[in-house]
Amino acid sequence: MTPELGQLQQINLREAWRNEASDFTPWLAREENLEQLADALGLSELELVQTEYPVGDFKLDILCSDDEGEIIIENQLERTNHNHLGQIITYAAGIGAKKVIWVAESFRPEHVAALDFLNQHTTSELNFFAVEITLWRIANSPMAPSFRVVVKPNNWSKSSRESARLAANATPTKLLQQKFWVEWVAYLDTKKSSLKPHKPTPQHWITFSLGRSGVHMEAFVNSRESRIGVGIYIGHQDAKRYFAQLKEQSQSIEEKLGFPLDWRELPDKNASRILILKQDAPLTDEAAWTSYFGWLTDIAQKMDRVFRPLVKTLS
Repeated sequence: MTPELGQLQQINLREAWRNEASDFTPWLAREENLEQLADALGLSELELVQTEYPVGDFKLDILCSDDEGEIIIENQLERTNHNHLGQIITYAAGIGAKKVIWVAESFRPEHVAALDFLNQHTTSELNFFAVEITLWRIANSPMAPSFRVVVKPNNWSKSSRESARLAANATPTKLLQQKFWVEWVAYLDTKKSSLKPHKPTPQHWITFSLGRSGVHMEAFVNSRESRIGVGIYIGHQDAKRYFAQLKEQSQSIEEKLGFPLDWRELPDKNASRILILKQDAPLTDEAAWTSYFGWLTDIAQKMDRVFRPLVKTLS
């Protein structure tokens, strides 16, 4: 027997949100809707900072953040126009944003070309996204929103240009560090790990989001002291208070992890760290890298599983 199928109907956005500022912006700023937008964009998180955020004499629709910096979201419940293109560039400059997300009903080809141009001619630290939002319904069911990504950065080309620039200036140690991280990321893929590291660069650490701005997990290599490690870095303005809240749970945390941690409040800095180290791990011993990768993966997965829910409860 052939099942009865409904017909998918597209609904005008104004049926759900009459006013962009008073209706759509508050809706999009809800945690569950930012998560849906982040999933569509392939981002690890979009943590709300403030709606109607002042930038000079203007107001940005939504300001968010992640471990890489500020993210601006500008909304438009209609086809894109030049005014909004100018606004997102103004806001990005005023805030020093790392990511710019333009959400609209539809995008003019000229604006798609403009955002593609910006992605192609900026460094990997600045990225532009264009997202079309539509509403759908089957018969009398509730309206359901859908995000479609129209423009996103070409990370391969941007990373290639950036890598070439860095390679021209990096020391042999920095290049070895980058090679180490690139190969570890490939190792994680082969193991189908749930860990999602940020882009490997020629530096002694690589970071992972934990779902809260100002707190992230990092893996690192110390070439001089021949050791590797995994840690939680708290660089928030409330770092000492966050550290204290976690330290109060240290016994429970270490029991769940199955190993002790080094709790470093760093009283002279506006940051704190919680870490575990593996000694006798020289970076120059490339034959041992696979064993390093196994240790880092095991430790990082346990740290992520234990600390991710905890950092979201910090007050």
